[in-house]
Amino acid sequence: MNINECTEFINSYSKSGGKITDLSRAENLMKIIGNPEKKLKFVHIAGTNGKGSTVEYISNALIYSGYKTGQFTSPYILRYNDRIRINGTEIDDDSLCRICSLISKRIDDKPYSQFEITMAIAFLWYVRENCDIVVLECGIGGLLDCTNVIPPPLLSVITSISLDHTDILGDTVEKIAQQKVGIIKENSAVILSIDNKRNVKYLVEKVTKEKNAEFIMPDHRDFKHCGTQYLVASPTDNKPFTYKKEQYKMAMLGFHQPMNAVTAIEACEYLRKKGFEISDENIKKSIENTQVKARIQYINGNPPVIVDGGHNPEGVYQLYCSSSVTNKTIYAVMGMVDSKDYPECVRHIARCSKVMFTVDGFAPNAVPAEKLAEISRKFGTHTGVYHKLTDAVAKAKEYALLNDGIVVVCGSLYLASEYLNKFGK
Repeated sequence: MNINECTEFINSYSKSGGKITDLSRAENLMKIIGNPEKKLKFVHIAGTNGKGSTVEYISNALIYSGYKTGQFTSPYILRYNDRIRINGTEIDDDSLCRICSLISKRIDDKPYSQFEITMAIAFLWYVRENCDIVVLECGIGGLLDCTNVIPPPLLSVITSISLDHTDILGDTVEKIAQQKVGIIKENSAVILSIDNKRNVKYLVEKVTKEKNAEFIMPDHRDFKHCGTQYLVASPTDNKPFTYKKEQYKMAMLGFHQPMNAVTAIEACEYLRKKGFEISDENIKKSIENTQVKARIQYINGNPPVIVDGGHNPEGVYQLYCSSSVTNKTIYAVMGMVDSKDYPECVRHIARCSKVMFTVDGFAPNAVPAEKLAEISRKFGTHTGVYHKLTDAVAKAKEYALLNDGIVVVCGSLYLASEYLNKFGK
């Protein structure tokens, strides 16, 4: 296979595949390619928000400690390959094509999803490259997510749980949490992020006890937020936090990032019990150096730009919290897809924006720019409809330059990806 044939093979599968009620389809896929998942060690991460950042914090601590670390994330940001990485380096086209060719010769006619095919490619590559450990991010949910075909992992991690994918997972936090706890395996261990609500903690503890697993949750008394984390003019304005009397300063922006970092610290401490030699120094180095594209990503320039792919109310609210206390005037460029709670997300960004420029066309199911503008105007925000991202960004930057402002591109990972591919370099 060449790269075009490889791309055609992957794209021949739909994003969701056929309807599933169990993991038998993914299990069958693993079987016909030789069950690579049984030859790997995993840290398995589920949650609504914070998964991607937590994957990177844990991965980088392992990488700094000398371990060959597979990283599986979703969706991709710049190109398909970047969701499958080892030690931060994405799968090369040659390996991708070779593995796709192998799978294409063995695969049957079941209605697999693109995500299942991608997972199969990743696992085969990690085995071929002799990874010491894989930090594996769930796609949607947990219980029926294809990543849940793995054997009991070294550790399960559940980050912040809130409303998203409600048409698939359920319309309450409790129903969504029921899906996330599906990654907890018998006689294993699970870490729950410190920023979850009491009812989520109760459910996770209950399931953990039923499965004879170990429950770990950071103690609020060990955590101290050393000031407000906000966006001012550069990433160096970020404030530190203290956990277990150790102070950390972060490269990543946002009120929520210290909670993700604390989850990762606990994960690394648990992995030590499993024989991984991860020093305090390397944990700290990871927290202080890790940056993730499209997660409140600061791009220095004139004017500066913040790019954020948060696409559910809680994720967009975190962007609002960080942006609302900046000393710069915010000019937002916003686009969303119709499977998300876009009215609530627009409300958050409208509250902190001087002007909002709405766009569509970046995804097949993008909400019409006029509809987003209509919602924004209800909150008294001046709004312009521009459809094309390039036009909206040009106008937002023009306003920001005149008024010492900052441009915030937000609402969708698809939109963030388009921006970074066009302007990020």
